[in-house]
Amino acid sequence: MRSTTPLIAALATTASAQLYPNQSNLNHTCSLQKPLLSCPEHDPSVVDSCCVETFGGLLLSTQLWATYTGGESSGQLLPADSWTLHGLWPDFCNGSYTQYCDLTRQYDPLPSPNTTTGQPNGTAVKPWTGPNIGTFLEPFGKPDLLDFMQTYWIAQNQDNAGFWGHEFSKHATCYSTFDTACYGPLYREHEEVVDFFETAIRYYRRFPTFEWLAGASIVPSNLTTYTYADIRDALFERTKGVPFIGCSGPRYNSTDAGKNSTDNGYTVFSEVWYYEHVYGRPQEGNTVPQNASSSYLTTCAKTAGAILYPERSNGSVRVPTVAS
Repeated sequence: MRSTTPLIAALATTASAQLYPNQSNLNHTCSLQKPLLSCPEHDPSVVDSCCVETFGGLLLSTQLWATYTGGESSGQLLPADSWTLHGLWPDFCNGSYTQYCDLTRQYDPLPSPNTTTGQPNGTAVKPWTGPNIGTFLEPFGKPDLLDFMQTYWIAQNQDNAGFWGHEFSKHATCYSTFDTACYGPLYREHEEVVDFFETAIRYYRRFPTFEWLAGASIVPSNLTTYTYADIRDALFERTKGVPFIGCSGPRYNSTDAGKNSTDNGYTVFSEVWYYEHVYGRPQEGNTVPQNASSSYLTTCAKTAGAILYPERSNGSVRVPTVAS
């Protein structure tokens, strides 16, 4: 959950339909376009917004570390030795963001927030009551994609498909390059949903957080604690961009170890966001690493040894199957 305030001025004109109304579905041949860098922002009246990301130019590939799902009894389990995919978010180049940009493509059964602005006077985001978004993959013959998502894109305290619907509806609709007009006159319904899922996974697989941390001897433990700077440096060494490091749990100065400390950061390691700009379409993954905002680098305690990277709960991890 973000604590920064979204920029919502653009939503007045974009919440009910595509980002650029009356956009033609012709002539979006991106191989003929120069793959411009997404930031600084480009004027969509000058460049093809289907071939250059003109709306959400600062990409955040976000991952979660959870110890349970809440759906263990129904087989919703966490992958072994891997962080899970949270999403692929399109921030504006200045780090602010918007949400639920096209309510005609609203597939989130539990909208959060439940208005486009997050305020009571914002446009209501009505819960989706149709088929879950996972079923949208079936006409495209993508059972392998669905299997991967069921393994690595895991929700907590809700079903996986509902979480995917949230990520698409809140975030993917705010990319210019995933607008339906970009797919041409032969567009198939939900084609951009499949494209977004594949793109989010492509970015996720480029950031093997568990492996990178383990390479720096930072592994889940209920006994050993870690230091924010060591976690940050281990990931920066691999990406050359300073990621946002998120923590939850108790604040350090509310714990016995932090009594009388002025460090009020949280103490349970739970989230990483990787920042990038992109040349051309995000779908191609031609990116340039960026640092997280200097004003929002972490929610974690910075005291040495203050952070717990907890082991997963018994019964919450998927046991790999071994062929006989």
